[in-house]
Amino acid sequence: MRTRVKICGLTQADQAQAIARMGADALGFILYPKSPRYVAPERLPELTAGLPPLITLVGVFVNETKERVLAICQRYGLDLAQLHGEESPEYCDWLSAQGQRWIKAFRVGGPEDLAQMDAYGAGFILLDAKSNEAYGGTGEVFDWSLARQAKGERRIILAGGLGEHNLEEALSKLRPYGVDLSSRIEISPGIKDLEATRRIFQLMEQL
Repeated sequence: MRTRVKICGLTQADQAQAIARMGADALGFILYPKSPRYVAPERLPELTAGLPPLITLVGVFVNETKERVLAICQRYGLDLAQLHGEESPEYCDWLSAQGQRWIKAFRVGGPEDLAQMDAYGAGFILLDAKSNEAYGGTGEVFDWSLARQAKGERRIILAGGLGEHNLEEALSKLRPYGVDLSSRIEISPGIKDLEATRRIFQLMEQL
């Protein structure tokens, strides 16, 4: 099965268009004001205008109220809410009851971080590196053996320090459902290196 590719932390409409044309399955927009890649929700129409219809649009939230997450997703046509904070299973269940799709991100630093996942009953989870500095986008890699332990019957979207230097290794070791790339394909926060991104897609075609 082909590994899906999500490019996250987009802040420029022309880059979103270019990366969609390269073959991205999903584009992520950071709606967490403390992130250096933050975009205000009001910018989403500009950033997503004219994108291909089968691209999945993802809003990344951190400890936002569930009502606001739902309102933003509905108003701006986001397909998926990526929850990157301490959102509870009950929070996620509430979104499901409203018809909003979501994916829970877990920050992994050690085996102790795996136990919480079972409470969510999710078939898909996103795994990122745990950091005391930020909720994501740090460019750090975690111990991928923990991802194998977490996988089980779940499908894994792998994040955390992925780029040209280690993507092939990650795919061969884990065969994740998807990969989520951001900081390692950037010139600066929120500004992607389009040539490096293009090489990522070329590499994916060869694997």
